[in-house]
Amino acid sequence: MAEDRIELPWSRFVAIGDSFTEGVGDPDADSPGGLRGWADRFAEVLSELDDDFAYANLAVRGKLIQQIADEQVEAALNLRPDLISVCAGGNDVIRPGTDPDEVAARLDRIVERLSESGATILLFTGVDTNFQPVFRTIRGKVAIFNENVRKVAKRYDCVVVDQWALEELQDSRYWAGDRLHLNALGHHTIARAALDALNIPHELTPLDPPPLPVRNWRQARQEDVVWAREHLVPWVIRRIKHVSSGDHVVAKRPEPASARRSWHTSESAGQALPPEGASE
Repeated sequence: MAEDRIELPWSRFVAIGDSFTEGVGDPDADSPGGLRGWADRFAEVLSELDDDFAYANLAVRGKLIQQIADEQVEAALNLRPDLISVCAGGNDVIRPGTDPDEVAARLDRIVERLSESGATILLFTGVDTNFQPVFRTIRGKVAIFNENVRKVAKRYDCVVVDQWALEELQDSRYWAGDRLHLNALGHHTIARAALDALNIPHELTPLDPPPLPVRNWRQARQEDVVWAREHLVPWVIRRIKHVSSGDHVVAKRPEPASARRSWHTSESAGQALPPEGASE
């Protein structure tokens, strides 16, 4: 595939958003910021198809939708992209007491501004949280937000990646240990979905997750206790203190550049992890 060259309708891709787009949960020592993620994986494919394709990623973990509007939108437009991805609002929706309609209204204003550039805009629905007991109670809020995302997409002629419909994401093996971020398998799945949504030819294939470990009830409960102590409690404390995991974090790819990997094999485009000998 690396030898094939096609004329893409885009030459510069800029991604904005929060931890989902930054790539949290998908560590990679060879990637800027030590994270790979769906957007890097997506851009890698386009960079293989076109040597001149450039990619920037301004997403920062923990950002609320208004922070993304204030800190990333104009910065993204200044890079003159013809393809923009926006995934924003998830951190707002999961917070108690937030209104998904108000969050979507802020998304509308972001997309309205970005649409003035004439760029193709890629939006994302939220994941169906029914599989995750901790977040099952906000499933209705996510569904309302998703319908608004589709409404915004229709209004501004955006392309939607429908995460709600991705059945793979109902499998815990596609999620990192914090149960909030996707792991390498999950980010690979989103990259495939984004490429398919834009009808971009690619060789990314579905990947088989490892077998589920056998656990008894006591072991499962112990894992829940450890998860709560290491991930849930710190998240709650940050909310109380009004601090963010993204404080003092800067964009990992602030300037457009090629996303081609330093290692290549005939199957590298389809790997969730680097081939043996490469650093993950």
